[in-house]
Amino acid sequence: MQKTDLSNYNNSHYYTGANALKRATWYIANACIFKSSLVPSAGLKRALLRSFGASIGKGVVIKPCVNVKYPWNLAVGENTWIGENVWIDSLVNVTIGANVCLSQGAVLITGSHNYKLKTFDLILGEVTLEDGVWIGAGAMVNQGVTAHSHSVLTAGSIATKDMDAYTIYQGNPAMAIRKRSIE
Repeated sequence: MQKTDLSNYNNSHYYTGANALKRATWYIANACIFKSSLVPSAGLKRALLRSFGASIGKGVVIKPCVNVKYPWNLAVGENTWIGENVWIDSLVNVTIGANVCLSQGAVLITGSHNYKLKTFDLILGEVTLEDGVWIGAGAMVNQGVTAHSHSVLTAGSIATKDMDAYTIYQGNPAMAIRKRSIE
């Protein structure tokens, strides 16, 4: 029986979209400004993300202790809220529409590993949250998932497949439980 052998792991083929200096500079900025609770200014955070290549709409609210892997792979629409302790693992493109709410502790994952290969190769998939989506507190959206317009992922749930528009999802794996109506 084969065994995992991480000594042979190699993701050198993976391109992050930035050179080593840019990645290192972002690592420091992310640690000091974003992951900290000492800098509450959403305006400063929006400007910093833009300076590193992110597309950030007007009125985006970014709370303390947010972690963004690579801002050059991030696009966020207008009037979106990113809550405390949100983790945006933007190894590849993460697209967040307008009027989206990422509640505290939400996680957007773009990478995983192929457990079938002994070398544990990297698997990547973009994440898209269309306009009006709500990702509840502590919920997780896995790589390759699209949350269509105004869908909801309830607190603590895990989306492993695309979410239909105006539908509420719950559980692990998340299943549709009812339609969302907005008055």
